[in-house]
Amino acid sequence: MTPTQLSVPVVADLIAAINRGDRDAFLATLTPDATLTDDGSPRELVDWVDREVFSSHGRVTVDREEDGGLRLFTRYRNDLWGEMSTFWRFRLTGDRISRIETGQA
Repeated sequence: MTPTQLSVPVVADLIAAINRGDRDAFLATLTPDATLTDDGSPRELVDWVDREVFSSHGRVTVDREEDGGLRLFTRYRNDLWGEMSTFWRFRLTGDRISRIETGQA
């Protein structure tokens, strides 16, 4: 699936920003107090995305979505870890993402 095929526009924007390497566009999809967990462990969101996504050239290929587009199953690749199957679950507040839960699927 391409980002334009995703059901939730702000989730599509976040995935597109990752794939373009556009940190500012990624952060623009989030609420100011957005949180993130990785494999169930809380992480400092900005530090995590800088390390795991933007400085390591992260890319997401979406295989499918569930829960009305708020849960994605993907193949995620970056220069640190290579490629792996992952999930991404999102919580929205208004038209922004307030929580990201990600981990290996």
